Order: sequence, then structure tokens, then C-alpha cells
Amino acid sequence: MLVKIFGSAVFGVEATTITVEVNVEMGIGYHLVGLPDIAIKESSFRIAAALKNTGHFMPGKKFIINMAPADLRKEGSAYDLTLAVGILVASGQIKAEDREQYIIMGELSLDGSLQPIKGALPIAIKAKEEGFKGFFLPIQNVKEAAIVAGLDVYGVENLQQVIDFFERKGTLEATVIDTRAEFYKTLDFPEFDFSDVKGQESIKRCMEIAAAGGHNIILIGPPGAGKTMLAKRLPSILPPMTLREALETTKIHSVAGKLKEVGLMSQRPFRSPHHTISNVALVGGGSYPQPGEISMAHNGVLFLDELPEFKRDVLEVMRQPLEDREVTISRARFTVTYPSSFMLVASMNPSPGGYFNDPDSPATSSPNEMQRYLSKISGPLLDRIDIHIEVTPVPFEKLSEERLSEPSATIRERVTKAREVQTVRFTELEAVHYNAQMSTKLIRQFCKLDEVSLLLLKTAMERLNLSARAYDRILKVSRTIADLEASEHVLAAHIAEAIQYRSLDREGWLG
Repeated sequence: MLVKIFGSAVFGVEATTITVEVNVEMGIGYHLVGLPDIAIKESSFRIAAALKNTGHFMPGKKFIINMAPADLRKEGSAYDLTLAVGILVASGQIKAEDREQYIIMGELSLDGSLQPIKGALPIAIKAKEEGFKGFFLPIQNVKEAAIVAGLDVYGVENLQQVIDFFERKGTLEATVIDTRAEFYKTLDFPEFDFSDVKGQESIKRCMEIAAAGGHNIILIGPPGAGKTMLAKRLPSILPPMTLREALETTKIHSVAGKLKEVGLMSQRPFRSPHHTISNVALVGGGSYPQPGEISMAHNGVLFLDELPEFKRDVLEVMRQPLEDREVTISRARFTVTYPSSFMLVASMNPSPGGYFNDPDSPATSSPNEMQRYLSKISGPLLDRIDIHIEVTPVPFEKLSEERLSEPSATIRERVTKAREVQTVRFTELEAVHYNAQMSTKLIRQFCKLDEVSLLLLKTAMERLNLSARAYDRILKVSRTIADLEASEHVLAAHIAEAIQYRSLDREGWLG
């Protein structure tokens, strides 16, 4: 007897429907074809035990199972439930006449219970697109899949519940989630707040500008100056995520299996990988392709603490994603693309000892040590960071103040207004949403300068020996400063402030 049943495979952040054909005939054997990996080939042992422990059996016949399309590699243990139901139907142990209307996925334990899977959200989206009626999956993943409206999503705890559903025994209710209501209900304010930060008014101003325009920023200062504390509070002043952004971010975390039992993500992600991270862990890929940290930070913040401590080749692989806002992983067997539109926030000490340019702590590093330390960060990478700012230690008088600083909510209002101006400006441009994403052509269009501003920028370029990319960065930042002040035109004062935020371009830092 030949039966068909449907599962799904996830490549990148998109799903592809897999047709599982199960043929049972006289003989003995279990033949699985269609490019399955080792985890799928081992499924026969898990399925046999699960069937036995739920009152069924693996027939002593010849099974030929094809997973189509046969030229597409299938990976992972999430096909256990698909194969088990197919075997039960093909061997006549159960009837499931409407099985072809459903996607069925889940990893089986030996007792027949189900373990969570990865990529439930993109699978659900694809199932709806292709007109399937419903989706069976482990109950741990039901909240993320139920985000998709118009698809019956059934969270099941074990194999027996799926069998009972198809045999019309018992009741199994589809999980229904009002996506918009769930999104706005969980749109809480972030944990960290700028009101906790004493002093550092100029740094907070930089962070506000970075948030308003989506600019990458690097903080340079001695140990204990507050670089990490400031970086952790940046998400608290970013505009709230839109529903579209929340769905994009949730899909990536679903593919990586990081959602657990959470449904729609409503907070912008903040990722802070350790400096020992590898290339693959940062950008994604591997033998079983997975999104890396830069994709996990999509629509949020990627914080790289102590930037020079990261391996240089690891930092260099970020250069293209910073420009394209997506990363493409190409291997002999596959090519996948992950979105990676994030704000890069980096921090570093000004020298190996940490106290270069500090009048109270004379430098202890030799010129050669300084050069080796700073050369770990390439010029092209620094050019992709719009704002460079020095962070100095807070004096005791400021630390002992009882008065709270300006709260994040107030700063966030100004940032949101500036972003709204940019949204209107780039309405007709699908790929551009805020100033940091402007191309050279758009910079020329929206950052026109008068003679005074142009002369000021020319003088700074010549004295600081800035690159063409740094020139564009200054114009982008000045456009954001103008937006914060509700100014239609970029003025000399905006240019002057933006030039101050290129600390590492000045003589005495990188030579």
C-alpha cells in the first residue's frame, strides 16, 4: 500500500514542503531514500519503540520511504512523527483519510511523547501559503506557529493524540492566538533605563543620535567608565518594534530553536557574544546551517565588548553584512541567506593598558604595543561605524548625586519622532527605513549643504585625512541630528557636531 504524508524542511528562514511517500509490500527491510541525514536514518529505532509503547507495532514487512524532492537534503529528527503516521496508515493500523490536508512534524521519544522542533513559524507560514488546512507539532512550539492566522495549529504531547485525531477519537482543539493583541500585550518596556546613568550627558546624546538614525557606534574609554552599562541601555530608547519587525525577528529565533515556549517576540534583541566566538557562530552556517549572532540580532543590537580582543578574521566577516544588511552562506551543497539588519555597538579600551590619554593614569603601553593593539581593527571596518565617541570616567560629584537622570521613555519619544520623519522621507523606498541605510545617491539627495557647511566639512576632511566612506558617515549622522531638531535642512551646527563623533579618525589614535 502506498500513502503520502507531508512534512517540511527549513533552509535559511524559509520552509519547503516535503512529500513523504511510504510504500509497504511483502518482504523484510526498511529503506529510506531522498537524501536523509543520519538523524533521519536513525528514526526507525525511535519510531519502533514509540509505536510499541503506544499499543501499535512496526510491521515485519518491506518499507520503502521516499522523501521528495529527492535532490534536497533533509536534516534533523523532526520527521519522526511524519514517518510514524505514514507507517501506521500504510500498514493499515489506522485510517487517516484527510492526512494530506495537514503538515505533521515532531521528534519522538521512545515512549511516544514529542520533543520540540526548530523552525515552527516558517513551516506554519509555508503551510498556509500552500493551502494546507492544519499543522500538527509538539505542544512546546504551538505558540510560535499559532501566530499564523488562517491555519489550524494543533499542539500535541504524544503520538497517540495524533492517532486519536485522525480516528475521530477524543477532542483536540486548535490553538488560536490573536497576533496583534498578543504583540501589544507583551510590548513591555526594557529592563535597563538611562535614568540609572549618572553624568555622561554627552555619551547619552551620542546614543540618542545613534538610536534615532540606526547608526553603528563605538565607545572608547578606560575600564570602569561605563561603556557596557550604556550599551545595555540602548534598546530602551530604540523605537518599539513594528508587527512586521516582530514577525521577522521571531522567524529567525524560531529557526535557531531559541524561542522555547514564547510566541511573538516584542522586544528588540540584544546580543552580546564573547570575544572567543568563531566566524561561523557570528555570521551563521555550519554543516547544518543555522543563523549566527548577527542574524539573531536582526532588528536589534549586536554588542561587541572589547572589540580588539575579537579575532581579526572574525571581525572582517562582518564588513559585508554591515553594508548589505543580510548574510549569504554559500557552500558546495547549499546557499542560504539570513537577514542581519542590526545596530552594531562596540566598545574598546584606548590602549592595551586601558588608560591612554588619561591625565590621571599615565600610559604604560609602548608605541609598538599600541600599534599592535589598534591594528586589530581594520580601517574598512571602522569606516562602517558611523559614530566614534570617547567615554571618560564619571567624577565623584556626579556619582553621588541623588537626582535621577533623564529617563529612557523621554529620550525614546524624541527618537521615535525622528524615526517618523525618516519613515515619511523614505516612504517610496522599500529597502530604506532610516538614515543609516541611505546609499550615496540618497545622501546627495537628502543631505544638501550650504556653502558654510560645505567649507566646514572640507576643512575637517583635509585635516583629519578622512576617507570617502567617513565623509558619507558624517553626512548621515548630521542628517539624523537635524531630524532630532526637526530641521528640514542640514546646517553647519549639525555638521560640526557630527565631525566630533569621529574620534578614531583623529591624529594620535590610529596614526
